[in-house]
Amino acid sequence: MTSEELAQHLAAAEKSPEQLARAVSGLSPKVMRHKPAPDRWSIQEILGHLADSEIVFAYRFRQALAEDSPTFSQMKQDDWARHLGYLEASPPELIALYALLRRANLRLLRRITPPDLDKGGFHPERNRKVTVAELVEMMAKHGANHLQQIEHLKQQAA
Repeated sequence: MTSEELAQHLAAAEKSPEQLARAVSGLSPKVMRHKPAPDRWSIQEILGHLADSEIVFAYRFRQALAEDSPTFSQMKQDDWARHLGYLEASPPELIALYALLRRANLRLLRRITPPDLDKGGFHPERNRKVTVAELVEMMAKHGANHLQQIEHLKQQAA
């Protein structure tokens, strides 16, 4: 990943919390909790997932940058959504948490050097080493992917 590509990914990642906040602004509790199927997430659960995923990104970045050959923990996202009370927190709280964690991750990533991008850790879900560069790219796309999902859910719930 070039310095220019890194800057582009970080710029895209920086926009995500504001885009998310705009996308859910003014939605009724009914729309926020609409589930298209029992095993699918509501918008509110997606917000909880994004906040928790940012915690996971934060930890993985720190492991990769500070440790020698770490193994990343798995994130069983459906179990997290089912057991961690995503429907108990308010949407503004979840968005604020996501935004705060994202800012902290961006602050860290803006200080790394090109050799840091090649650092990484063993990712058990991918069964291989995943580099900081790959994690940056995943993080940059993660919010946008879920934003599309939210827009689709808004249409379904209307």
